[in-house]
This record gives sequence, C-alpha cells and structure tokens, in this order.
Amino acid sequence: MTVMPAQAGIQGEHAPASGYSAWIPAFAGMTWPLFIHHLHCGGLLGIGDEMNLHCIDLGLVEYSQALSWQEELLRRRCQGEIEDTLLLLEHPPVFTLGRGGDERHLLNPRQVPVYRVGRGGDATFHGPGQLVGYPILDLTSHGRDVHAYLRSLEAVLIAVLAEYGLRAHRREGLTGVWVREQKIASIGVGVRRWVTYHGFALNVDPDLSYFADIVPCGLAGVRMTSMAQLLNRPIALAEVKATVVKTFADYFGYTEMLWQKNSSTQHSVLSTRHLASGASR
Repeated sequence: MTVMPAQAGIQGEHAPASGYSAWIPAFAGMTWPLFIHHLHCGGLLGIGDEMNLHCIDLGLVEYSQALSWQEELLRRRCQGEIEDTLLLLEHPPVFTLGRGGDERHLLNPRQVPVYRVGRGGDATFHGPGQLVGYPILDLTSHGRDVHAYLRSLEAVLIAVLAEYGLRAHRREGLTGVWVREQKIASIGVGVRRWVTYHGFALNVDPDLSYFADIVPCGLAGVRMTSMAQLLNRPIALAEVKATVVKTFADYFGYTEMLWQKNSSTQHSVLSTRHLASGASR
C-alpha cells in the first residue's frame, strides 16, 4: 500500500489537464491563475457590501485535481482576491487520511488511491453517490472559532436530512452526523490564516462496501449508512445539492449565491429567497 502525500498547490502554470475541460467548458485551455482571475474580475464573484457565496458544481472530479483547485482558491481567499466559495462534487473511489490519521485504519485499500491530506480526522472514503462539499470561507466573517464552524457544518447537514424526514444528530465528543447509531456524514477541515478548506461528505447513495475496508474516522465498530439506505429508495444527488446549498447559505447568512454548474458556461445569481423557491435546480 502506498499512501500518497497531497499535492501542495499547483505545480507550474497549469491546473491538471485531465478532465479540466469537462469542468467549465468556457474556461477550457486557460491557465489556472488566469481562470481564477477571470472569476474575480469578470463578474462571476459579486464583490460588494452584501455577503455572497460563490458555489461551483464540479460533478465527478479526481481527488488530486480537486485538491489542487482547493489550494489555489484557498490562496486567493487568503489574499482577499475572491469571496467565500463552496465547491460541490463527487470523487471516484479514494481513501484519505487526515494529518494525524493512523495508516493501520486502512484495513484493505484494494487498488484504491490513498492520500494523506491537511485536514483533521482519520480515515475516510469518497466515491460516486457521496456529496462532498469544500467550503473556502474566511472565518473572520464567521466568528473566528473553528469548533463553532464544525458545529455549524453539522447543523447544516442535520437540517438537510430533516428535509427528507431523517432525524439526525451529533454525538458528544465526536465530529460528524449520525442517524440513530449509524454515521451518515463525515467532516474534516483545515484552516489557514482563518480560511477554511476541506469540508464535509454526505452519504447520499454511495457504495457503502468500501467503508468495510477502513476503520471509518478511526472509530472501531462504527457503521456507515446513507440516505438511500435509510429511506429505502433512490435519492437524486442534484436534489440534495440544491437543499445543501440553500441550507448552507441560510445558516451562514449569505444574501446571494452565485451558482456555476459544470454543464453550462453561464452562471446565475440567486438570492436566498430564490433558493427557497427551488430556483437553483
């Protein structure tokens, strides 16, 4: 088993080429620094007096590629060049370990890539059917309290699950979200100069068998579940994304959400009032 160190930012002038044109076709072929500059100066990020959230729906993205994009957005947010940003995506199957994660918790990683990354927490799995959110937020606007931020992410996911009739809860002394005795969402964040990266993973309808190959979150005996398993029906990931975005924007106090989907070259600006009416779907 080889545990790969996370790529520390982007090497050279270009973002990773593989799959890049599938992200946002209008920016295919641009260098990554130019792409971020275009987002900021070209009007996709509405800088103003109100709190705006820029949400990018990436679709299915290789883990290393998404990590590089996180690092660059993190750097730009630390420099005040962009506003708060929420990346929503899925990953092909991958295991990750947090900064202090124990490699012995990777019981049978098969041929699945393994990355050690700069977040809190232990071993976890990402794969298709799991909604991953990477908020790049400046906590100076949200209380400068990392523990309160973790509790806020849990509150958002608990509220999302309530929309589907699932009574989720926290567990004392632990991070994440449970339904009864089963864990349905994992959270692990990093913070640099009070700007967050990494984030949350909500099991909508992933292949749960991969969790048997690790000790999830370093918690021996924990059972993982999903929305589809608990509700005994298929769950549309796009529908859950819309609910997550609305709930996230409401909870953190954003007045507008600027939405960019990977399948379109157009962005849309939605107020939280519009989100409530389902305009983001």
